[in-house]
Amino acid sequence: MHSFWKPFSGFSTAALVALTGGSLLGATQAIASPTILAQETSNPNIVPVQPGNISTTSLSMAGARQQVAEAEAAIANQDLETAIVKLQASRETLNQLSSYYQELAQMFVGINSQLNRTHREQALEAAQMRDQATYQLALVYRAQNQPDLAVPLLMEILRSQQPTRELGQRAYQQLFELGFVNEPYAGRPPSQDTAPEEAAP
Repeated sequence: MHSFWKPFSGFSTAALVALTGGSLLGATQAIASPTILAQETSNPNIVPVQPGNISTTSLSMAGARQQVAEAEAAIANQDLETAIVKLQASRETLNQLSSYYQELAQMFVGINSQLNRTHREQALEAAQMRDQATYQLALVYRAQNQPDLAVPLLMEILRSQQPTRELGQRAYQQLFELGFVNEPYAGRPPSQDTAPEEAAP
């Protein structure tokens, strides 16, 4: 250990930072690996970092879709307990993703319209998938004769989708069939139709 550090004993922190392009972290990495130091001092250009593949993790749209697919397979096999676990996990993941993308969209308001729009679209996509998973979970609870667990989920969907959208109307219909509400809702008259509304992130 002493022999490794000895060549650097004459360097001050400032000198090491200067050698590594002004980065204290770079200086630390350079000390840990003389090869990095040689490369960075000979080539001052910083190589761009390549984005990682987060789609292979659970905190991603792909990961949430996989959870939903596993839930649907469990429902087909009448394994409702597994379906509940998978749908709950996908709901949590999608809600978290929607929240993160919404925050990112807000951060870029007035700064970068492209990034604002992209992240907003990602937030809405995650919110829509979350509401669909929530609806499936409510149906599973209804199938298990647990309306006390289904009703809060259906209300959550209605808050997000509103009764003017198809998924919101389906959620309201479930409330009617459960007897939670007394009046059915067939949608607004055609003359009152407006542009489609978006799911709430």
